[in-house]
Amino acid sequence: MTDAATVADAAQDQELALLGDALRGTMTSVPAHELGSALADLGWGDMLIEMPDVAISLVFRLLGETGAHAPVINDVVLHATGLPIAGTLPLPYAGGRWVVWERTGVAGTSLDEEITLHAAATGEALDPSAVAAGRRALGWWLVGTSRTMLSLARTHALDRTQFGKPVASFQAVRHRLAETLVAIEGAEATLRTANDDLGSLLAKAAAGKAALAAARHCQQVLGGIGFTAEHDLHRHIRRALLLDGLLGSARELTREAGALIRSTGSAPRLVHL
Repeated sequence: MTDAATVADAAQDQELALLGDALRGTMTSVPAHELGSALADLGWGDMLIEMPDVAISLVFRLLGETGAHAPVINDVVLHATGLPIAGTLPLPYAGGRWVVWERTGVAGTSLDEEITLHAAATGEALDPSAVAAGRRALGWWLVGTSRTMLSLARTHALDRTQFGKPVASFQAVRHRLAETLVAIEGAEATLRTANDDLGSLLAKAAAGKAALAAARHCQQVLGGIGFTAEHDLHRHIRRALLLDGLLGSARELTREAGALIRSTGSAPRLVHL
C-alpha cells in the first residue's frame, strides 16, 4: 500500500470516528420520537444511498450499543427495493406473521414497550436483496445490543465482591462472559463477510444467537439486579428478543439454511480465504 493510500485510509477512519461520535451523541440525547428526524438531519439518507454498507453497520450497531431506536429499518428495505426512503411497508416476522414498524405513534407490542411495531394482517413477499439488506442491518443492531449487555455484566462482575473477592474472579462467571464474547465476535465476523442472500441469512442467524446467548449469560452474571426496572439490562434483552424475530428468527433461519444445504447436497463457499 502506498503512502498516499495509507494517508487516505487514515483520514477516512478519522472521519468515520467523528461521524460515529456525532451519531452516538444524537442517539443518547434526542428523544426517541424525534430520533428518526435527527438522523435524517445528520445525513442518514444520503449515507444510505452513497455508502450503504458503511452507513448500515455504523448506524445500526450504535442503535444497539446506545439502546436507542428509530424506524430506520424501513429505509434500508425500501432503498434495497428501489423505492423512495419514506413511509413503511409490512415486514415478515417469526411464526409466519407480518408487522409494520410505524414512524410515529404509540408502542404496539408488549415485548418492547418503546417500539412502535404493530401487527399487520398480511404482506407481500419482499425482494430477496431487500430481505438480505434488512437482515444485515438487524444483525448489526443485535451485535450492538449484545456488546452493551456484555459490558453491563462485565462492569457488575468487576465491581461486586463475594467472599472477599471480585465476582469476576470466579471461573463460572468468567466462562459465561467469555462465551458471550466469542459468540458476539463470531457474529460480527459473519456480518462483515456477508455479501449475498445466504451470507446475510447466516449473519442474521448468528447475530440472533449471539444476542440470545448474551441475554442468558449476562442475566446470570447480574443476578437479581438484572431483573429490576432500574437496571438497563432488561431493556436490551427485550430489544434483542424483538429484533431476533424480525425478518426471521435465529431458529427459523438456521433451519432454512439447513434445508437449503440438504436440497443442494453441498455447502457453498461463503468466504474466500
